[in-house]
Amino acid sequence: MATATHELRTVTAVRYVTPLRSGGSVPGIVEADDLGTYVVKFTGSAQGRKALVAEVIVGELARRLGLRVPELVLVQFDPAVAEAEPHQEVQDLLRSSAGLNLGMDYLPGAADVTPHAPQADPVEAARIIWLDAFTANVDRTVHSSNLMVWPTSGHQEPRLWLIDHGAALVFHHRWESAADAVGKAYDFRHHVLGSPFPDVAEADADLAPRVSARLLREVVAAVPDEWLREEPGFATPDEVRDAYVAHLAARAKVSARWLPGNVRGDGQVGA
Repeated sequence: MATATHELRTVTAVRYVTPLRSGGSVPGIVEADDLGTYVVKFTGSAQGRKALVAEVIVGELARRLGLRVPELVLVQFDPAVAEAEPHQEVQDLLRSSAGLNLGMDYLPGAADVTPHAPQADPVEAARIIWLDAFTANVDRTVHSSNLMVWPTSGHQEPRLWLIDHGAALVFHHRWESAADAVGKAYDFRHHVLGSPFPDVAEADADLAPRVSARLLREVVAAVPDEWLREEPGFATPDEVRDAYVAHLAARAKVSARWLPGNVRGDGQVGA
């Protein structure tokens, strides 16, 4: 049965259903002991544990800011549940991922957002763009939207859901230069929701003040210790958490440097 670890539930995988080859990390659809079905990202993937750390921090922050993200859970995975998987490269991935991995609630019937699909509500689009700029998410583009449309209870029209934030928080790949990235500008040019460009300044006025150090501490507390251990330059997982909080809290205070209010429809800063 599910147990609580930080703010994420922990479930145990009981059946490996199929790999998903649309992304480089080769996540898999997995059934768990809580009767739920999840898309699981594995620690043994080429992107490694930092991609899972980014998934938790950005996904849970998005949720706290009122955006829709499928529930994230920690998944205890025994490669023995996938013995029937026929592909050797997938088996290699799964065998190297024994232990704790990350699952996202599977949304049956959800459809990918494409540049040709109807645009999001301008207010919601601006909030998503703000989040991506704040977290330096480089993977919400016209080529890979990482947005899905799926019905929500009580609404006849499908709603936008945010998925796949493993490519965000690029600063944590080089902690020694993280301070220089606090005010780094965001490249809007290829964002899937950037044409026509919504009023991001209004989103900034609402969201930036809400990203407090307290909120960030609550979000990073959801990251398991084992994904933060042995980080070069840090003695303990809590030191790594403090570094995430310090960086993101500082970035929230200087949004004028990375999120210009005068942005043209092509994603370029206006004169």
